[in-house]
Amino acid sequence: MNARLFATALWALASSVSASAQTPDLAAIARSSGTPEIPGLKMVWLAPWGDLAKSHPWRNIIVHQTEGPAGSARGGAQAQSKKATRRGVTVWVETDGTVYWSTAETVIPTHGDGANRNDNKYLDNTKTYRAVVKTNSIGVEFVGNYPDVVKPATREQAQAWLLLVRFLQERYDIPAENIYAHNWIDFKDRRYCEGCDLASLARKLAYAPGKRPGGE
Repeated sequence: MNARLFATALWALASSVSASAQTPDLAAIARSSGTPEIPGLKMVWLAPWGDLAKSHPWRNIIVHQTEGPAGSARGGAQAQSKKATRRGVTVWVETDGTVYWSTAETVIPTHGDGANRNDNKYLDNTKTYRAVVKTNSIGVEFVGNYPDVVKPATREQAQAWLLLVRFLQERYDIPAENIYAHNWIDFKDRRYCEGCDLASLARKLAYAPGKRPGGE
């Protein structure tokens, strides 16, 4: 893991644990509808949550990083909101930690490259090859690594991510092992490992969601 992001992660993890201790009922909030207040997160809702029972059955989370400058998350999310199935993701995270929910959770944006990685470089791709794809994976995009693609996520992004990922896991009943960096499942830019530090951080958090009401 990038040394700067690791130091950032330690700070963010301590902060998020403190914040979660004050959260009255994470599961109840995660399973609500509309535009809920999520403790510790600044949420901008371009599309509200609907009835959870009618949401798309997301089973994975894919972490992306776009080569967009600081301040570009709002524009990306707004463009996604206007054309939900364009190449992009459902959730965008600005460098200051602001989270933009861009599309209805019933819509499948175009992200990923079909899980074409099969070299087992980062993990066992026999479990992901052609399996972790846009139709079963909700995408989260972090902006800010322009013009330096190896620039790590900001402290604010890491802190927001550790809170956000738990809500995504809780809402869609996604285990930590189903969180993936884009580079883990697709052949990407060789200059850096897209999403790897953030995905590793979320897996280290090892949050275990509860079952959906009526689930197995």
